[in-house]
This record gives sequence, structure tokens and C-alpha cells, in this order.
Amino acid sequence: MPAMTALAPTLNPVVGVADAIRRQFAAPPPQPAQFATPGALAVALDPTTVQTPALDVIDRELVALADGDSDRLMIFMPPQEGKSVRTSQRFVEWVLKRDPSLRVAIVSYADEMARRWGSDIKLDVETFNGEDGTVDLGLRLRADSRAAGRWQIGGHRGGVYCVGVAGALTGKPVDLLVIDDPIKDLEQAQSATYRERAWRFWQAVAIPRLGPGSKCVLIQTRWHEDDLAGRLLANEPGRWRVVSIPAIAESKDDPLGRKPGEPMISARGTRDWASIRASVGEYVWAALYQQRPAPAAGGLFKRAHLRYWTPMPADTTRHGLAGGRRLDLAGRTVMLDDCWRFLTVDLAASTKTSADYTAVGAWAISLDGDLILLEAQRARIEEAQHWDLVRPLREQWAADTVFVESRMFGTTMVIDATRAGVPVAELQADTDKITRALPATARASTARLWLPAGDTGADVRDELLAFPNSAHDDYVDVVSYAARVQAAHWLPQEKADDRAQRLGQARPDDSPITQAYEAATGTAAAGDDFMSLNY
Repeated sequence: MPAMTALAPTLNPVVGVADAIRRQFAAPPPQPAQFATPGALAVALDPTTVQTPALDVIDRELVALADGDSDRLMIFMPPQEGKSVRTSQRFVEWVLKRDPSLRVAIVSYADEMARRWGSDIKLDVETFNGEDGTVDLGLRLRADSRAAGRWQIGGHRGGVYCVGVAGALTGKPVDLLVIDDPIKDLEQAQSATYRERAWRFWQAVAIPRLGPGSKCVLIQTRWHEDDLAGRLLANEPGRWRVVSIPAIAESKDDPLGRKPGEPMISARGTRDWASIRASVGEYVWAALYQQRPAPAAGGLFKRAHLRYWTPMPADTTRHGLAGGRRLDLAGRTVMLDDCWRFLTVDLAASTKTSADYTAVGAWAISLDGDLILLEAQRARIEEAQHWDLVRPLREQWAADTVFVESRMFGTTMVIDATRAGVPVAELQADTDKITRALPATARASTARLWLPAGDTGADVRDELLAFPNSAHDDYVDVVSYAARVQAAHWLPQEKADDRAQRLGQARPDDSPITQAYEAATGTAAAGDDFMSLNY
């Protein structure tokens, strides 16, 4: 009987080909879903998400940023409309889903706020059980890197790091930097210290971490002209793409295509914008809801109150120091030779980029008591150049006294002016700039403050209307000083007549202009009852 042998396995060629064909055409294993925009991902992660036209615009801009169409983006929009969630959470999730190698930093005004975004993203990453309808982002965290505000994606260099503006990113390269509300509220926005802190973070912490190809998005409301967004726009002109969505459309090029006066569709349903405006006031409304750091109608200085003069041909029959020059004040003719003319100066002690300017204004006070700005100039210059800025205006307008803050009385400008025989008087200025400006706002409200028509008047006007939220207030100080000088030295004509009769000094030259000159130069006769020079 033949011996039993083991049967060798045989391969059926037909069956093997069939299996190969089935494998080739079999459905691939499930892959994480792809989403065209952060908004599409947001809806998938949270079905209660409301998509508005404003969020559509933000989605489009965020996708363009991620695709490399730009590398710097600013987003301004009213509060509670979804801009932070869309950008600091959904956009970060969206870009990490596309590229898990990206190193993302999220920055806010405080560590706690920044870490909140990191924690929310981490929760979405770790929740990937498809049975309950949640979306698998396709990301897994490293076992040794799971802190709420600092975690890394397994198998990749990418991850999220969260920090406040007072924190540091030392040694951490950043591919995407998200800055969400670097300033907390109006109180911080009005503080130069907090504004400077945000700027120092950008210069000393953010920029060193951003390499070639890095991208940055800044989300905030425009509390102040000198907030981080304002400083960046001033120092990096043309670098940033800006998406500014006001609650109520104000221009024809509205980002949502609205007509002026048309409200935005809110993510919170119907919002009574008029009621909100009345409740928060014009300052907050302009900044928080319209993305303008100052109301369009003006802050302390109202646009409707300002007046503008235009030059007239000189009266060649007059041969005073002003050369017969005349001004047209809305149909009233003012002869400069009849006006007392003086200068007010706001000196800056520093010439660094963020410092204020040195500003000077040449003024005239008419016989009727109008306060007239003849010309204004400003520049960032060294102390040794201050008199070079002031002297031409004094000569141009044949002005008399130069008024300077007492704290600056020992500066080179005062010394140079004194050597040139120019009268210099001290100003005792309030530390509170708003209080200091009140006399000037009073002059403006009675249509007694006049600015030159043209570029100089426009520069001064814009700063006055933006105050107290303006990035600079040099011209405001110049105007404020002038109003205080006038309050101290000018008397209406009828009061001057009463004074002369009371003192028995009815002289031909006892005019308000003579009185003001005497008071300013310290040559007033004994017994004169002018207001104190301490103003």
C-alpha cells in the first residue's frame, strides 16, 4: 500500500484574480470628511451654528489667508456675532485638519482667555465617536502633550499653544498666529500702558516667532485709534488686509454689499441696534459696533460746531505788522492787525516712532472774541529743533507771545526764544487732557472756534473729532491751550469799557487787544483786574 503523503496547497488562478479585482474596486476605508470653509466645519461640529452674510465674508477671507493669497488679516465686527469662535476655534481646527504639521499660537488679553480656545479645540479633537454624530477631525493628540493650552498632534510637529499678551512664545516657531482681543475693554483701551503692552508683545514676542510663510490674523473691536490694529496699520501700511464690518452700513463699499444705513443680519437673531446705540452711548457705539474709534459726528468736539475761515485779499491801505491781511469768517471780515496774535506750543520730549509730535499753532483773537487758528504745524524733532519749528510761524503771522507748558520751561526752545527777545509765558496745564480741552469745546459749541480751510484745517479737525480716542492729541493740546489763554486774557468790549470807566483810564488804546497784550507781557498798569496768569 503506498505511503500517505501531505497534500500541498494549490492556487486557483481564477480565484486569485477575482480577489485582486475585488480588492482593487472595493470602497476605501472611511476617511475624515473634508470641508470647504471653516463655516462648513462649524456647522458639522455644531448644528446650532448660525451662518450669516458677515460670517460668509469672514470664511472667504480666512480661506484666502490659508491658501496664501495674503499673510496678514484683520477682522473687525460687533461683539457676539461669532467672529472669535469662527476664527480662534473653527479656523484653527480647519487648518489643522488640512495640515496637522502647522504650529498655531492663540493670543488674547489674558492667559485664561487664550487657554479657553485651546481647551475647546482639544475637546473637539478628542471627540471622534461617529456613532453620536460627531465629526472626526482626523487628529490624535500625543499622549505626553495634552494640556488645555498647550498640546501637540501625534506623529506631527503641529499643535496649539495659547498665551496672553503678557506671556511669551520663546523658542516656539509659529506658522499661524491668531490674536483675539489683545485689549480687554474700554478702560484698558484708554490706558496708554495697556496699549503699549500689546504693541511690545507684537514687536518683542510675535515678530521673532513668525518666519517666512507664517500667517497672522487679528480679531478685535476698534476701541482706540492707537490700539494694536491702529498701530499696525500706521507702521505697516499696505501689509494688512482689513475686513471691517459695522453694525450699520456707512459707505457704498460696505463689505456685505449693504446700502448706507442698512443693518447687518445678526447671528443672534433680530437685534435692536438703535436701542443698543442709545444704551451704550456714542463713544462705545462707534468703537464696538461701527469699528470707528471715534464717533462720525465727533467726540467732545462736534463736527457741526467747527467753523472755517478763508483768506481775503490784503487791504493795502493798512500798514500794521500783519500787512493788512484779512480773513473771511463766513461773511464777516476780520483784519489781522486788529487782532491779538499769539502762539501755543505742545513740546514732545521724545522722537521715537510712538511718541507724540511737537506741535505749534498761531492764533488770533478778534475784537468780537473769535478764537482763530491761523496755521498749525507739527513734527517729530529733536529738542534743539523746536525753535526752528516755532520761529517761522511767529514771523509769518507777526505773533506776539509764545505760550508753553511750565514743565517745559527749561527747554532749549524757551531759551532760544528768550534770547531772540520773544515773550514767553508759562501754561499751568491740567494733567487731565479732557478737562483741559473743555474751554475749547465751549468755544466751538458757540461757533467761536475757527480753523483754516484746507489741509491744515483738515488735520486739526480730524484730530479734534477723534479726541479722546485719537492716536495723537498734539493739536488738541495746542487748541486747548489757546482757549485757556483766551479765557485768561480776553474781555468783551463792553466789559473793557466798564473797566476803563471804573479805573478812570479811558485811553484811546485801552482796547481788548491792548489789554490782552499787557496781560500776556506783564506790562499791565497797576490796579488792572485781569484774570491771573495761572491758567
